[in-house]
Amino acid sequence: MSTLVLVRHGESQWNLENRFTGWVDVPLSEKGVREAHSAGEKIKKEKLHFDKAYTSALRRAQDTLTLILEVLGQQDIPVEKDQALNERHYGDLQGLNKAETAKKFGDEQVKIWRRSYDVAPPNGESLKDTAARTLPYFKAKVLKDLKEEKNILVSAHGNSLRSIVMYLDKLTKAQVLELNIGTGVTRVYEFDKNLKMVSKKELV
Repeated sequence: MSTLVLVRHGESQWNLENRFTGWVDVPLSEKGVREAHSAGEKIKKEKLHFDKAYTSALRRAQDTLTLILEVLGQQDIPVEKDQALNERHYGDLQGLNKAETAKKFGDEQVKIWRRSYDVAPPNGESLKDTAARTLPYFKAKVLKDLKEEKNILVSAHGNSLRSIVMYLDKLTKAQVLELNIGTGVTRVYEFDKNLKMVSKKELV
């Protein structure tokens, strides 16, 4: 048996300000720090020891992971950081206020940019583009570890995690449109030695 825990980083300063963040390297807000601690406490109740952790090249995911590992007392495990797990690149929308962007382009267009599978914002990435870099890395690294019956923790972002959950849960393009992973949200998957999913749950 192996366990995979997926955590979206705590609220960032730009989440708080309702701005498109993408690859801009903004810190956690005070609430985000609390959400990271809370995620750590929820994971602690599962009594899991992790063999390795993965995170993105962005500090909000890295800081969330650091805080979780401190709560768990597992700061010594190997951590691999890679931009393959970065948030999707929002292109020309990065830094813009979401409400102002909706007024300019219309609510429906912004929802399509944010939630659709294969429509990218101007000069940015769609979820399909994000999956094209996230999933090969996830399969080569994380699934390999899980197959070796290791317990793995991944701290990443709303859309890199959406692409992973879409793959694990076998969601359609229509279903992933409605999938939203909130800040600090933690999902736990258990697999047998053949990588067949045995259970999944969201920690509350």
